[in-house]
Amino acid sequence: MDRTRGSIEVETLLKIVLALVAVLLVIEVLSALISGLLGLVRPLLMVAILLVIVLWLFDRL
Repeated sequence: MDRTRGSIEVETLLKIVLALVAVLLVIEVLSALISGLLGLVRPLLMVAILLVIVLWLFDRL
C-alpha cells in the first residue's frame, strides 16, 4: 500500500489555512469599501439628475 497520504506537515497546513483566512478578510474589506462608495455615489447621482431636470425646466440647459 502506498503511504504518501498525509505527508504534509501540520505547520504547512496551518500556513495554508491562515493564508486563506487572510484572503477572505481582504475580500470582505474590499466588498465593504465598494458598497460604501456605491452608497455615496447614488445620492450624488440623484442630485445630478434633479439638477438636470430643473435646469431643463427653466430653459438653462
